[in-house]
Amino acid sequence: MQIYLVGGAVRDELLNRKVTERDFVVVGATPEQMLDKGFTQVGKDFPVFLHPKTKEEYALARTERKSGKGYTGFVCNASADVTLEEDLLRRDLTINAMARDADGNLIDPFNGLTDLDSRIIRHVSTAFIEDPLRVFRVARFAARYAHLGFTIAEETLQLMQTVAVHNELDHLSAERVWHETQRSLQEQDPQVYFTTLSQTNGLYPWLQELTALNNTAYAGLALSAKRGYSAHERFAVLTSQLSAAKAASLCKRLKAPNVFSELALLAAEYAFALAGSLTAEQLLNLFNHADSWRKPSRFEALLNVASCVEPQQHNHRETTILQALNAAANIDTQPIVKAGYKGGAIKTELNKQRLQVISQILADKGGTGG
Repeated sequence: MQIYLVGGAVRDELLNRKVTERDFVVVGATPEQMLDKGFTQVGKDFPVFLHPKTKEEYALARTERKSGKGYTGFVCNASADVTLEEDLLRRDLTINAMARDADGNLIDPFNGLTDLDSRIIRHVSTAFIEDPLRVFRVARFAARYAHLGFTIAEETLQLMQTVAVHNELDHLSAERVWHETQRSLQEQDPQVYFTTLSQTNGLYPWLQELTALNNTAYAGLALSAKRGYSAHERFAVLTSQLSAAKAASLCKRLKAPNVFSELALLAAEYAFALAGSLTAEQLLNLFNHADSWRKPSRFEALLNVASCVEPQQHNHRETTILQALNAAANIDTQPIVKAGYKGGAIKTELNKQRLQVISQILADKGGTGG
């Protein structure tokens, strides 16, 4: 039995990046031997085990043979005679197909270190096209390492296009596509993920609404990342460029979590309005429609999105709008009730008082700009 550190831990160590998790490949072992050593089996499709103490993943070396559509259509062989090189051959990229033995020696049969030094993202073999999820994974790696000067090899881009043209992406699940997309949104250069997919025809079908976006939209996304905005704010910067119907369609297809979809829909409806000049009446209506009284933090996120839509207009506007929201939200309804207002008249009077407060703040601050 031989154990090797593989994949991302080796890659990131060589890049002097923080290693967040370590994965191991075990060569020359059977599931029974792993269980006898106290490991816990967790894999269903192929044998993956958790170390009894560290809980790190140890996978038996395996080969894969394409047997159907999508990323699940594989026959796995994890017998004890599978070699390390055979296991590394099935991996997606050369920079992910390196290993270290117990003595720290680097095993690099596919020249991953050379590509790492050359800042090239390159597929290991033409078997790359057998797993359509790799199109999204490569785009994610491009987004992660763009700031280090990494680019995708031309021949790898061509294989990504081949996968898309043959409609293999259709066979993926929404959950897997969203997982890659959400992780990419959190990278330093998330716009690279989407531009890479656009370049390789990979936006269709899952992200098809984004095919119409231009460089200005992606510049806004890059700005949101530079400012350290959350992943759901970054996603909403993209959907702010869409109609409400298209934003809703996109979120539904991807099964985006509520925190993403709610802000995405608000951005599609209101981001450009917030980026422009608003009267007190318009601002009050927007507060009401966006449910800002109950969810002020979500409205603040919407303001962040708007500030990336028209960054040249980014000035005191956000502060003024938040002051107006806070002041209007603090109006107490009890005096209104005590004054004899009932039913719908309470809401009417509350809106009247909120409008007065908002108007005063805009007058004092010189409006919301434009």
